[in-house]
Amino acid sequence: MDYKKRSIELHKKYQGKIEIKSKVPVNSRDDLSLIYTPGVAGPSREIAQDKSKAYDLTMKGQTVAIISDGSAVLGLGNIGPEAALPVMEGKAVIFKKFVGLDAFPLCLDTQDVDEIVQTVKFLAPNFAAINLEDISAPRCFEVERQLQNIGIPVMHDDQHGTAVVVFAGLINALKVVKKDLSKVKVIIAGAGAAGVAILKLLKSAGMKNVLVCDSKGIICSHRKDISRNSYKQTIIKTTNDKGKCGSLQDALERADVFIGVSGPNTLKKEWIKKMNSKPIIFAMANPNPEITLEDATQGGAYIIATGRSDYPNQVNNALAYPGIFKGAIECRTKKITPKMKLAASYAIAGLIKKPSRKNIIPSILNKKTHEAVTQVVKKAV
Repeated sequence: MDYKKRSIELHKKYQGKIEIKSKVPVNSRDDLSLIYTPGVAGPSREIAQDKSKAYDLTMKGQTVAIISDGSAVLGLGNIGPEAALPVMEGKAVIFKKFVGLDAFPLCLDTQDVDEIVQTVKFLAPNFAAINLEDISAPRCFEVERQLQNIGIPVMHDDQHGTAVVVFAGLINALKVVKKDLSKVKVIIAGAGAAGVAILKLLKSAGMKNVLVCDSKGIICSHRKDISRNSYKQTIIKTTNDKGKCGSLQDALERADVFIGVSGPNTLKKEWIKKMNSKPIIFAMANPNPEITLEDATQGGAYIIATGRSDYPNQVNNALAYPGIFKGAIECRTKKITPKMKLAASYAIAGLIKKPSRKNIIPSILNKKTHEAVTQVVKKAV
C-alpha cells in the first residue's frame, strides 16, 4: 500500500487535518452579545483581576501549542516550517483523539535559539502547555532548558516522549528474557535529542552499564573531537566509567540491549552475534530502521522493536505525550519532571499483562494507555 500517495490525496482533499469550530451557538443578537461585545467584557475583567481564571474562562485550560522550526522532522531532516506543518497537524489530531486536548501547530520561520525562546514566551499566555517538536540537537536542549520557568509545562517530545516509550518497551522485554534491569549492558546508538533523553531516563531508573555511540563510535573521554561539545561531555560524566573506546561494533561485545536512534543501516547482523544470549534490538530510525527485521532475525535478535507500524512492537512516542501533557495540565503543574516520565513508562509497560517476544508494548489505538498515563502523571505531581 502506497501510504505516501494516499496521504497526499487525503491532505489535498481536506486542505489539512484540523480546523477551528465554535463551541457555542451564534443564531441571534443575544448570542452575539454573549460571545462578543458587550458581554465578553465580563470574563475579560475577571481574568484581568486574576490571570489564573483564563484556565476556566478561555481555551487556555485545554490547549497545547506545538512548536517546531522544521529542522529535524521525522526522517526527513531540515525541511523548514511549511513542510513541517503536516506533521504538527498530525500531532494535533492525536492530542484531540486520545485525550481531548486542543493543540495548535505553530511552525516558526527561525532556527535561532534565542528567537525561538522569545517567541514561545510571547505566546505562552494563550496555552496551558508547550510541546516542542522536531527541533534539531543540540539547539533543542538549550531551547527546552530556557523555557522551564515560564509558568507552564514545556517538553520536547522527540527527547522525552521517545525515552518514555523506549523504557516502557524495555521493561517488558527484560521480563521476557528474564534479565535484571540493573545488570544488563545497554548500547545507545545516536547521541542526539532522543539518545540523550533515553540515557537520562535509563540512568534514573537504575541502569548502570550504558554506553552511547555517535557516528564516530563510543563517546569516551579520550576523543578530542568532543571536547567542545557540552552535551556530549555530559554523556561522558554519566557513562563509560571504564573509559572504553572504539566503534559501535566494539561496544556491542557482550551487550544485552541495542537501542538505535540514529539512522538506517547502522547495525549489521554479524554484530548482533557478538551480543549476549537473547539480545534485544530496538531499531527506531524512521522510516528505515538501523537494521531490517529480516537481518536482525538472521543475526539472532530475540526481541525486535522498531518505530514502524507494519512491524511488531512499534515504539511510538504518541503512546506517551498525550497523557503526559493531559495529566500535567489537569494538575496545573509548571513543569514535567523525571518522576512523571518514569511513572508514564511503568504505566505503559503495565498494560501488557503477559509480555512476549512480539508483544512488549501496547497499541497507540488503545485508549486505556492514554488514560493510564494521564492518571499516573497526576499522581506523580
